[in-house]
Amino acid sequence: MVDRILKVNAYTTFDLLDGEVEGHGFSEEALAVLNVTAPREDPDHVELQLELDNTQLEEVRPHAERVTLSADQARELAGELEKYADRVEAAQTE
Repeated sequence: MVDRILKVNAYTTFDLLDGEVEGHGFSEEALAVLNVTAPREDPDHVELQLELDNTQLEEVRPHAERVTLSADQARELAGELEKYADRVEAAQTE
């Protein structure tokens, strides 16, 4: 990905995932970066960051999405991810 908005380095949670952006009348696929982070000093939230490769998109201007989560919200999200990961694994072993 060129012209990135998010900083991507060895500490980035995931890079080069399959991403999709959907809007009214369009859907596009692109490589994506997904990162989870928190402030280094006095952390008071967890941040979830997502950016799709803007060189692969025609309908959406270059941008990154950020969601700020409390510690409880981050734990709830982690639990939901575990639940659905278990569901996918179970379906694949049948």
